[in-house]
Amino acid sequence: MRVGDAPAGPTRVGDAVLEPVAADALPGFPGADPAAALDAFRRTCAGNPAPQLAAVAGRAGDLAAACDAARSVAPEAAGAFFAGRFEAYRVVRPADGTNPERRAGFLTGYFEPELAGSLTPDPNHTAPVLARPDDLVSFEPGETRPGLDPALRAARAVGDGFEPYPDRAAIEDGALAERGRPLLYLRDGVDLFVLQVQGSGRVRLPDGRSVRVLYDGRNGRPYTSVAKLIVAEGRLPLEGLTLARWTAWLRDNPADGRRLMRKNASYIFFRLAAVEDAALGPPGAAGVPLSPGRSLAVDANLWRYGLPFWLEGRLPGGAAEAGRLVVAADTGSAIVGPARGDLYLGTGAEAGVAAGNLRDAVGFVVLLPKPAAP
Repeated sequence: MRVGDAPAGPTRVGDAVLEPVAADALPGFPGADPAAALDAFRRTCAGNPAPQLAAVAGRAGDLAAACDAARSVAPEAAGAFFAGRFEAYRVVRPADGTNPERRAGFLTGYFEPELAGSLTPDPNHTAPVLARPDDLVSFEPGETRPGLDPALRAARAVGDGFEPYPDRAAIEDGALAERGRPLLYLRDGVDLFVLQVQGSGRVRLPDGRSVRVLYDGRNGRPYTSVAKLIVAEGRLPLEGLTLARWTAWLRDNPADGRRLMRKNASYIFFRLAAVEDAALGPPGAAGVPLSPGRSLAVDANLWRYGLPFWLEGRLPGGAAEAGRLVVAADTGSAIVGPARGDLYLGTGAEAGVAAGNLRDAVGFVVLLPKPAAP
């Protein structure tokens, strides 16, 4: 086994050990529809991914060879392809306080919201969706700037230097001035907040057209979960807390809602695009449209985009499944650690309900491509 450019042998990824396991020993493998995973894998192979650190798990050359081999695989041979072309490793984390060594990972869900909007402001559409400002400089993984907090992932270009980019509260108060260029307007600040949390969305215009609003950078400030803040203040219980419940609370309590949303210093900027295939989601960080139920957001500082994963556990839309093959195709600021994932579940309200309900302990098994032939 090889991870990054490391030699074969026992390997760690983050705080986890990769424990070899035979694919045929995984209950339910390769799942009910491995051809859907093969389709997602091929799509991800064709992407132009965002830059990653050189040491992420999964050698690029080996993965490229697996991608080449996937082109000629028939749908009915998808399961055999994943079992034969990859080596399976269970992601095992060491004991941590009261957590046992072989504790499961944690899986959440995300979706593409479908929101009402307008190209011009009016009484029913008051929240501007801002385009990327021309003075925003985003940093590559591992890149920093002298004098800036290394935790910042972007900055404002000022003359020959840089300064921290304004946070959410400052941007809402007009800190961008003429650089704050609206692309369109949503119903209110809660809809805008949901769009920023999810990272992209579809917007229905008054004339019936739909446009896609895609992530185009962030101010580099750390992300804070407003749902956790609501729970911490005792406003709502953690049990049964869904997207619909906490967004309803924000609307029912506008002053406190605005105060808590502004505690999330992170701010997302967007660009517009056409909806080319209604069945697929927006492009993820791997540079290709997301496949509902098959595209997984992972910690991009640990895992290479395109790696298949076997998720051990019951997942949305597959009550009879013991697990499911998915493909690393995206990332997110809250997705941190080797056994942490966010599963893309589709577009619209139904997908939003499923995503809000998905907060489960599952097992993570990574499929690393076998070494390519010389």
